[in-house]
Amino acid sequence: MAGMKHSFLIRMLIAGMLAAGAIHQADAIVVRRAPPRAPRSAVVVGRAPRRGMVWTPGFYRWHGGRYSWVSGRWAVPPHPRAVWVAPRWRRTRGGYRFIAGRWV
Repeated sequence: MAGMKHSFLIRMLIAGMLAAGAIHQADAIVVRRAPPRAPRSAVVVGRAPRRGMVWTPGFYRWHGGRYSWVSGRWAVPPHPRAVWVAPRWRRTRGGYRFIAGRWV
């Protein structure tokens, strides 16, 4: 009886995720719809508030069954030669997978 209940709960969880348009794949989220284009306001205007800061552009994240925009910001690199690799959505089998931004 407990096995049937567990199996039913797993099926319901998967059905809910599919209905929301996203599934989890090996510690990643895959969304069936492409993310929207970045808003025009996403372009950097102006100069860094302090010397040595780097602009990290905004991106769309998947939250609550929809895409939401996360604004870009000025950031201090972890070391002088660090380069920011912006987050992005990569088209994969079954949808779009989010690749987090990182310093390299």
